[in-house]
Amino acid sequence: MMATKATLLSLFSSRERGRGDGELYSAIAASSGSSGRLASATPRRLNSFQVRDILSRAQAFVSKWDPNSSAYAKITSLWYESRQEAKEYVRSVIELQAAMLFLASSNPSSPDLIRAQSLMQTAMKRLEKEFYQILAANRDYLDPESVSGRSSTSTLEFEDDMNLDDEIREVGKSIGDVERVSALAMADLASIAECMIATGYGKECVKVYMIVRKSIIDEGLYRLGVERLSSSRMKKMDWGIMEMKIKGWIHAVKIAVKTLFYGERILCDHVFATSQHIREACFASITKEGAQLLFGFPEAVARGKKSPEKMFKMLDLYDAIAELWPDIESTFSCESSSAVRAQAVSALTKLGEAVRSMLADFEAAMQKDSAKTPVPRGGLHPLTRYVMNFLSLLADYRDILADIVAGWPMKKSLPVEISDRIDDNPISGRFAWLILVLLCKLDSKVSLYRDVAVSYLFLTNNLNYIIGKVQSSNLRFILGDMWLQLHTEKLRQYAISYVQTAWSKVAEALTEFPEEPDAESGREAFRRFSASFEEAYQSQTASIVTDDRLRESLKLSIARMVVPAYRSFHGRFSGLLMEEEGQSVVRYSPEDLENYISDLFYGSSASGSATSSIQSQGSSL
Repeated sequence: MMATKATLLSLFSSRERGRGDGELYSAIAASSGSSGRLASATPRRLNSFQVRDILSRAQAFVSKWDPNSSAYAKITSLWYESRQEAKEYVRSVIELQAAMLFLASSNPSSPDLIRAQSLMQTAMKRLEKEFYQILAANRDYLDPESVSGRSSTSTLEFEDDMNLDDEIREVGKSIGDVERVSALAMADLASIAECMIATGYGKECVKVYMIVRKSIIDEGLYRLGVERLSSSRMKKMDWGIMEMKIKGWIHAVKIAVKTLFYGERILCDHVFATSQHIREACFASITKEGAQLLFGFPEAVARGKKSPEKMFKMLDLYDAIAELWPDIESTFSCESSSAVRAQAVSALTKLGEAVRSMLADFEAAMQKDSAKTPVPRGGLHPLTRYVMNFLSLLADYRDILADIVAGWPMKKSLPVEISDRIDDNPISGRFAWLILVLLCKLDSKVSLYRDVAVSYLFLTNNLNYIIGKVQSSNLRFILGDMWLQLHTEKLRQYAISYVQTAWSKVAEALTEFPEEPDAESGREAFRRFSASFEEAYQSQTASIVTDDRLRESLKLSIARMVVPAYRSFHGRFSGLLMEEEGQSVVRYSPEDLENYISDLFYGSSASGSATSSIQSQGSSL
């Protein structure tokens, strides 16, 4: 049977099309027939004598390594036995292709054309087998971790006249044993792929490559713990288990992007270096399913039930993808991989929406707090502790949050006194607003206290805690020093109001001492002071201040208000007063006042002994 010119041209240009493999095989078809680097040395014009010589050499090589010709050829590998002979084998195949094209154009009825076609088919079967053997035998050396250490732009170029020892020595100059074997295997695969694509057998080559490499990618993702989870299963999953899976995913995605996918991209770029379309489509076909599964997980998490406590894990997921985005964009840069980039962007979008929703829920939860029981002793409100701990942790994600809340308008504007004291950016305004909501909620709880002084102490304790959390966390960099100055001044006013409200009567009693008292007026003055001091002390002794520095500052303010004036009067007049019925009307020395004041703000349990003592003295008056 005679082959026609049209038949051969069809084999070279159309054999890869029409089998429903879409973009990949379209890319192969577009690359078929391009001779590439290997064919560049082949003479463009041949004569009959050269064609016969080419067929003879091809016959010798192909027959020697035909698996059906001998048991040895069936079990051994050409590239394992002699890489130099393997290169000559590839060169003879390229020459055979040139001879076939010459015969198809000059003498399509020649029997040599049928002979050449038969040799080509046998040679391609051999190359396909060799391609698979190199991929399989060097699986450990072509693992993504080894390959990813190489540059995606560097290629192994060896001159045809370089002998094997020189080739290995050249490669070994700059890389170790594992890298050397990996580099040589990649060079061998590239030479086979180039030959098969140039001769119109690209589909067979790509098919083998995809089978082997996709299994490696899928196995790598499986070992990293990446699994397919149904939405129903994720909805039923305990949050503690979900947190563990999120932590595992964050670890896995870094390895997958920087090593697994990146290594595969480099390998594809080397093996199919002669065809950009094939390497991009092949890489996309191998990695698309696994990559979309990988980036589908955070999106599924974002669609789950939302609560403020889950926000941090959402931010961790967002941070992981955002940090890896340059690598994702670079590795999956081709149009064939656009679905993977779109999946990663979708995950970021859904996570951002989830975080914004949780921030809104967090604010709403503060607004809805309706506890009607005052915090005992004017201490720290649980809402203050919870909100500020939450915000201080949230501040660690300020860069990510700035990206998430950009373009997300606030429902209400901040008061001018606050907005003028923070940076003009969305994240500063957002945190300032949340703290303002907390402060307003605390103000609404002041009315729960019957003692006005304790209500001021309540505001002092809570604002002091808020300021302390801001100063000791990244909130300071978000809100700034001017915000701190404003609220520190407000804290000072609260503290002053407490001291004046709780101890003003004691101070007033001191001002009512006569300049030149007689015995009776002196005794009355001392009784009046003692009564006012005992009343204030017993009223405030159960109060608590949780912060050591604030506690000492308040006690110092009280002592400065009371002790110096009392010490002055005590020194002037206490010696002039006679004892009444054997007992002095001067119940307290200045040192006694200092001791009682120093016992304040520890709560009733801490100051019980002092309270009993002053109650005993008060009852004797």
